[in-house]
Amino acid sequence: MSDDGCLEMMMDVSDPAHAQRAALEALIRREIDAAGGRLAFDRFMDLALYAPGLGYYVAGAPKLGATGDFVTAPEISPLFGRALAVACREGLRALESSTANGGDLLEFGAGSGALAAEILTALAADGPLPGRYLILEPSPDLAAQQRRTLSERVPELFARCHWLERLPASFQGVILANEVLDAMPVHRFQIGAHGQVQEICVGREGERFIEVLAEPAAPALRAAVAALHAAGVATQPGYRSEVNLRLAPWVQALSARLAAGLLLAIDYGYPRAEFYLDERNQGTLMCHSRHRAHSDPYRDLGLQDITAHVDFSALAAAGHAAGLRLAGYTTQANFLIGCGIDALIAEAGAQDPMAMLALTAGAKQLLLPSLMGERFQVLGLASGLDDLALSGFAVRDLRDRL
Repeated sequence: MSDDGCLEMMMDVSDPAHAQRAALEALIRREIDAAGGRLAFDRFMDLALYAPGLGYYVAGAPKLGATGDFVTAPEISPLFGRALAVACREGLRALESSTANGGDLLEFGAGSGALAAEILTALAADGPLPGRYLILEPSPDLAAQQRRTLSERVPELFARCHWLERLPASFQGVILANEVLDAMPVHRFQIGAHGQVQEICVGREGERFIEVLAEPAAPALRAAVAALHAAGVATQPGYRSEVNLRLAPWVQALSARLAAGLLLAIDYGYPRAEFYLDERNQGTLMCHSRHRAHSDPYRDLGLQDITAHVDFSALAAAGHAAGLRLAGYTTQANFLIGCGIDALIAEAGAQDPMAMLALTAGAKQLLLPSLMGERFQVLGLASGLDDLALSGFAVRDLRDRL
C-alpha cells in the first residue's frame, strides 16, 4: 500500500477535518512527486489555501469570529465599514461628475459580509449608492454567509448585490481589497553562504513535508531578489523572506478592466525598506489557527490560514507599471482618522451613549499603533480620476516611504 493510503487508514476518517487534511496532504504529495520531488512554495501555498474542496478557503470550516481562526477589522467594529464608506462615497461622486454612468463597488473576499453591509447602509443614508455591489469570493461557505448577512441587514439593497466567479470584462467604480493580498501565494527565497539566491521549495520525506533549497526555477524570482540587492536589502547570508510574483499580474488584470475608478488595498505590511530589514531575516510568513499565530505552514494543512505581509512598494510599482496613478499611501490609523472616525463615534454616542462605549473600544483596536493602527496600511491606485483627492490620505500621506 502507498504512503498516502497508509496515512488515510491511520486518520480518523469519521472526523471531517482529519479526512480533509489527509486528502489535501495526499494531493500535495502527489504534486511533489509529479514535479520531480519539490514544489515552489507558491504552488504549495496555493494548494493549501485554494485546492478545490480541500484548501483552507474553499472548505467549510468556520474562519471568522469566535469559532473561527481570526477576526478582521469589519468584525471588530462597524466603524471600519462606516469610515471606508467615506472613501467609497468620494470615489463614486468623482465618477458621477466625470462620467455618465456613475460606478459600482467590487469587493474581493468579503468575509462575513459585514463590511458590505456597513458600506451599503452608509451610502443609502448619504449617497450615492453604487449601481451594483459585486463580490468576488473563492469560499463557498463565506459566500453563503455573506448572502445571509446582507439579506438580513440590508434587505432593501440586496438586489444590488451580485457574486462573481471571475473578474468582469470591464469595470467602473471602486474596488476594495481588505486583507486579501496577504493570502496571495508567495515565493520564498534564501541567501546562500556565498551570496547566491536559493529558492525555498517544498519536498517530502515519506509522509513528512520538508523544505528543499534549489536554484530558482522562475527567472522572475531571481530578478526580484536582484532588485532587492540593488536597493541594499536582503543581502546577508542566511537571510530568508518572500516575494509575491503574482501581485503585478493581479494589478495588471485589474488595470486592464478598470475603465475608470479606484482600488483601495488595506492589509498588514510595510514599504520595501521596512519589509526587508536585516532583523526581519526569517521573513513574514505567518499562520493562523483558532486565534493563535505561528510560523509552521506544514501543520494542519487545510485547517489553518497561511499569510505573508504585503510589500506596499511592490504594489505601488505594479500600479505604476499598469498605468494606474498612486492616489495615496498611509497607515490604517491615519486613513480612518482622515475619513472622520472620530465624528462617527460622536454621532453614534449622541444617539446612544452605551453604544459609544462599545464603539470606542473597537476604535482602539483599529487605531492604536500596537494593534492595527500602524501594522495595517492603506494604498490607493486610481484610473481616469486625476483630480480625485481622498480624505483618508489627507492626514498624513506617506508615499515618500515607498
